[in-house]
Amino acid sequence: MSPASTRIGEISFWYTDIGMPARRPALAGDTTADVCIVGAGYTGLWAAYYLKRAQPGLDVLVVEKEFAGFGASGRNGGWLTGGFAWNHARYQQGSTEAGVRAMVHAMNGTVDEVIGVAEAEGIEADILRTDELMVATNPAQFERMAAEVKHRRHWGEEERVWQIGADEARSRVAVPGVLGAMIVSRVARVQPAKLVRGLADVVERMGVRIAEGTTVTAIDKGRLSTDRGSVIAPLILRCTEGFTATLPGSRREWLPLNSAQIVTAPLPDQVWREIGWGAHELFGDFDNAYCYCQRTRDGRITVGARGVPYRFGSAIDTNGEPDAETIRRLTETLYRHFPSAKPFGIDHAWCGVLGVPRDWCATVGLDPRTGIGWAGGYVGVGVSTANLAGRTLADLALGRTTELTALPWVNRRVRQWEPEPLRWLGVHGMYALLRSADRREQASAGRPSRLAALGNWITGR
Repeated sequence: MSPASTRIGEISFWYTDIGMPARRPALAGDTTADVCIVGAGYTGLWAAYYLKRAQPGLDVLVVEKEFAGFGASGRNGGWLTGGFAWNHARYQQGSTEAGVRAMVHAMNGTVDEVIGVAEAEGIEADILRTDELMVATNPAQFERMAAEVKHRRHWGEEERVWQIGADEARSRVAVPGVLGAMIVSRVARVQPAKLVRGLADVVERMGVRIAEGTTVTAIDKGRLSTDRGSVIAPLILRCTEGFTATLPGSRREWLPLNSAQIVTAPLPDQVWREIGWGAHELFGDFDNAYCYCQRTRDGRITVGARGVPYRFGSAIDTNGEPDAETIRRLTETLYRHFPSAKPFGIDHAWCGVLGVPRDWCATVGLDPRTGIGWAGGYVGVGVSTANLAGRTLADLALGRTTELTALPWVNRRVRQWEPEPLRWLGVHGMYALLRSADRREQASAGRPSRLAALGNWITGR
């Protein structure tokens, strides 16, 4: 398939797989609600689901600028892992080691929770339980892998995280040059757009109102202003994740980091016999500028990575359209790991944004003085994190004191990102250093490059 025939943008491949949804009506003028949720992605829809499950009579309204699942929820890599964006030292500030371990345990439980709800509610999302396989293909990556395995086992994941050797890794997925891999068990592959669209249908059947095509212009205590009317509600939950920077006054709160993906055409059986990948593991590597891949239901390979990571002024992409350089980098990664896929070309390329707080740690909270809640900053692992965030938001909104509301990510606040051009220079500088570190490590076959540590230090990652 020639580059000219590759589909670009169109939100994501996941929507070409299932078809674009019919749009729900916009907000029809001024209204009221018990709880108003901004954003109809995973977080907002999970919050709505758990609110209605706890109190069926609650009047819940979800307001969405585009359509349910338009953002990262309908564009991501389909990794349901129970992992999250965290730094144990930062979460321990004001908490305890036990609190951090409780956070890890709660997040690990999201895989079973999401799958359980999908089965109970009849959401068909190509969910397949499998393992995560993160490979190392040079000595520097191998050192990082061993450190990550040790770190995760120390913080309570002994039963689901371990290291395997080259032969076993190659027997799972035949990647050139593999030296070993980290296995994370109890994860699942999903078709992300099917999951978010199915969840939207479920909450609507439960009585949640979803107003699409409605742009929020201000969030104030007890009042949400939009281009279609105002909503008076004592509780307003902001669930906009990577799109938070588009809200008035929030441009520097969470940085909208760009991530992009490509997908091949369906590969023939002969190629799959060469590659293996029979268990459909979630596949990634230990590059500093890492990739994330899946084998789809219909025998394609998706490859995702950062590409060009950030647009000046916290700008957002147009309907998922990536630039040519990003597509080139992703294609290079695909053919490096899976050379036998090269004759079959790239079918589709798309991108989206994810939310990054200044300390790179996810957060959820509710200000009792204003009744305004928030959740996000998932840094690319939102499929599972959003479920825990939605459950936690529901508990906070209902005034409950639970194990979830006591977790150390609740009500964490961090400073804003620097003004431009400093944040553009910082983020682009970081990823340039990460890519340089990867080139050096591949060429030298030595220890991890110090350039990566410098890149991460620049932005506090």
